Amino acid sequence: MRAVAALLFAALLVVGAPTSATAADPVFPGPIYLEANTDAAKADARLRAQGDVASADAMAVIAAQPTAVWLGNWWSDELMRTIIRRHVAAAAKQGATLVFVTYAIPFRDCGGHSGGGTTYDAYLDWNRVIADELEGTRAVVLIEPDSLSSLAAPKCASEVAVRPPLIRQAVDILADAGLVTYLDGGNSNWLGPAAQAEWLKKAGIARANGFFTNVSNFHPVQQESDYAGKLSARVNWKHYVIDVSRNGAGANGEWCNPLGAALGVNPRATPGTTKLDALLWVKHPGVSDGPCNGGPAAGVWWDRYAVSLVTNR
Repeated sequence: MRAVAALLFAALLVVGAPTSATAADPVFPGPIYLEANTDAAKADARLRAQGDVASADAMAVIAAQPTAVWLGNWWSDELMRTIIRRHVAAAAKQGATLVFVTYAIPFRDCGGHSGGGTTYDAYLDWNRVIADELEGTRAVVLIEPDSLSSLAAPKCASEVAVRPPLIRQAVDILADAGLVTYLDGGNSNWLGPAAQAEWLKKAGIARANGFFTNVSNFHPVQQESDYAGKLSARVNWKHYVIDVSRNGAGANGEWCNPLGAALGVNPRATPGTTKLDALLWVKHPGVSDGPCNGGPAAGVWWDRYAVSLVTNR
């Protein structure tokens, strides 16, 4: 409900958060929102109760860092409203910037490990629910990881004509609510900057604040930043954020639960003269990429992998 969000956002004003999404305002005026009840926090409590202190301590390392809140159509609209309101209230108490990920694009992952999504008819109304609840908060919204980069793959051929305009309308809905939006910029080992820029333009990058890279991937910060700078130059010097949740050791070209992966640097805003707005933990460290290298289904928490990410850091 917009009135509720606006009242809660008033609490943010006390700690100096900006009231509009102008180019001069910092995207992250305060700390990044830290969710209290993540899978890592639950695993910490469970393992500690079982007496596995070493594993619990590893979970605590992950739970101590802010991660993006993922929104998908695995919830009903009303339940999603309730969840968003809870996060808005908690962020207001922290004086923190909310970071959400939308993940419900129709034919998501084009039938891959992370398949799913809403229907085409429902998608824009689903975004309107999010915009309605977040209006006035100036939350950051990362729109649909992999949604654009994957369009170059033959398995996504049916989406080439319909997905970019659908995302463009979602950008308009969220931007009209004063939210800070970033679009899928792929990563440095996927499409080249020129090809990725064309998808971004078709999907409404002109209205968005910028793009994100490396979500759920493992490439080093410098490699991603070099790529993002080249991509930014092709989309009117838009800003960007980089997912550093699991890029502390690279992945030898693997993308699905690579062995030897490690936590990246702690998430933080990066204000300054560059186009990099923040290093974020977008993918939750410890959540499986899919049934590969012994992992469970995509999106399922995996204690053993979480421990390895901490140990390998």
